[in-house]
Amino acid sequence: MPTPHISAASGDFAETILLPGDPLRARHIADNYFDDAREVTAVRGMLGFTGEFKGTPISAMGTGMGIPSASIYVTELITEYGAKNLIRVGTCGSFQESVPVRGIILGMGACTDSGVNRTRFDGADFAAIADFHLLRTAVEAAERLGTEVHVGNLFSGDLFYDPRPERFQRIAAMGVLGAEMEAAGIYGIAAQHSVRALAMAMVSDHLISEEKLSAEDRQTAVGKMVELALETVVSL
Repeated sequence: MPTPHISAASGDFAETILLPGDPLRARHIADNYFDDAREVTAVRGMLGFTGEFKGTPISAMGTGMGIPSASIYVTELITEYGAKNLIRVGTCGSFQESVPVRGIILGMGACTDSGVNRTRFDGADFAAIADFHLLRTAVEAAERLGTEVHVGNLFSGDLFYDPRPERFQRIAAMGVLGAEMEAAGIYGIAAQHSVRALAMAMVSDHLISEEKLSAEDRQTAVGKMVELALETVVSL
């Protein structure tokens, strides 16, 4: 049934949902990849769609930027709409020279400076990790597609404009591949509710070379990552 943030009816979402931060990217995915796509929610402009890909039911839903926003939508998708497989399809900044702009990162884990998982884990540090089955399926799908992926840690930051740029040097030195703003929160919620989650992120900005994509490219230049996510879904 509808929630304060999602107007979809019961049964409007598939059990597997792609989660871009940008609701317009959810529309782009539905328009270009789904069969029989239909809009199921648009509360506050946060768009959600359901359709099929190769005969498999699938949905796409925007989450907004940051762990607090994503946490609202992901929690409601799980508790009210029965979501079982959550795949974030977002963008990130790269910390490593070996991970170029337009490269695809699969977040095996997600570090964070957010306190949400400590709150969830009674004050202790929670290791925010991807579901192994989803991760392995995505890696195998990438091999079949001939798509290069980089598997490793993401950093989910609370601040986009962080006043401490020097901290990124330490994060990079510890092998973290990319910076984004949602994965650690999604992983914590998935663990709390015993569902599967995986974060995929295409590099839109390089924190070393300072190369970056335009705002339009951020929205649409995610084709290989979306194709990988969809191939992962039909392989589950």
